[in-house]
Amino acid sequence: KPKVLISQMIPEEVVRLAEGVCEIDLHPESHPLPKEELIARLKNKEGLVCLLTDLIDDEVLSGAAGLKVVANVAVGYNNIDVAAATRRGIVVTNTPGVLTETTADFAWALLMAVARRITEADRYVRAGKFTSWQFLTLLGEDVYGKTLGVLGFGRIGRAMARRAGGFGMRVLYHNPKRVDPAVERELQATWVEKATLVKESDFLTVHTPLLPDTHHCIGAPELKLMKRSAILINAARGPMVHEAALVQALQEGWIAGAGLDVFEEEPRVHPGLLTLSNVVLAPHIASASRETRTKMAAMAVENCLAVVQGKRPPNPVNPETLTS
Repeated sequence: KPKVLISQMIPEEVVRLAEGVCEIDLHPESHPLPKEELIARLKNKEGLVCLLTDLIDDEVLSGAAGLKVVANVAVGYNNIDVAAATRRGIVVTNTPGVLTETTADFAWALLMAVARRITEADRYVRAGKFTSWQFLTLLGEDVYGKTLGVLGFGRIGRAMARRAGGFGMRVLYHNPKRVDPAVERELQATWVEKATLVKESDFLTVHTPLLPDTHHCIGAPELKLMKRSAILINAARGPMVHEAALVQALQEGWIAGAGLDVFEEEPRVHPGLLTLSNVVLAPHIASASRETRTKMAAMAVENCLAVVQGKRPPNPVNPETLTS
């Protein structure tokens, strides 16, 4: 049987799926292996199933002479040196599509939580402050009829636009390339320049991949352009938002609030965010439904098994490594 390393714990039923085909070396913890141990355990392995917290860099890949595939249990793959893998003929795969709706659900939940001050209200009640109903207590912002700005109009960005339709929202989006006009009509979405998007959005939600040109794509210049009543949502990747600038924006009232599922230096959170009441924070759980996480793991394992069995994987990131 081909030998495969699963670098962190995934659902047991998915591990059993892999064990039916491969000899599995499982790290049964929910934290990354130290680099030295990762390199040691990759020796003589043909496949690696890893998570986004596993750093698969050139040094790791150089010590894995027999490795054929790195199957990431995530849509993003910025934790993997894809160029180094490609040079070595190693296939890199991801898990697109399966987490689209779950992630959009959670991003929308963040949007609603910030707009209607739900976490503040929860703390207010738990602290025993709800002693009588008051007309002006914890006033939030309406969502219905407002403008949703979507930065990045891939699967998740479009899913957010669909949700906005149910709230009667005007939808603006910015993407490097405009989508097909039929998609714009279906979602009633209008392409605008990034500056226009930032200026006109009541809710700005970030859904771009993390690339060199999207790093800090929301920084002080963009935050200063936003409405003082605007709310920023990020359930994509933390480094796309300049966290120090966001703290200043929230402290000084450049914008009204933010909802964050991801952070610039995860798991570290900027200490300034922890003291603010106008930001809702979550520990990178946008795709964390039981159904979706199981599907993600199963897709990654299927990608891995395909390659070690000499087949084409469903979701190659670097298809140029495939011979057929």
